[in-house]
Amino acid sequence: MTKPTVGRVVHYQAYGTPGGEFPGVPRAAIITEVHSETEVGVCVLNPSGIFFNRVSYDADGKPGSWRWPPREP
Repeated sequence: MTKPTVGRVVHYQAYGTPGGEFPGVPRAAIITEVHSETEVGVCVLNPSGIFFNRVSYDADGKPGSWRWPPREP
């Protein structure tokens, strides 16, 4: 796995709403601090604002986690 570093752009997997009105979708996030190779602090960029959180890596995109964005050919 690529080593996370401050300033890298990643995907944060949003939870969505409990009733399903809004699905959990990936949001752009910037790594603001690195705690380990799998746990980082992020600034999540949402259409309605930003928030900060400490999250763990999950390659499958479990809600509330971060992962590397897919590569486009």
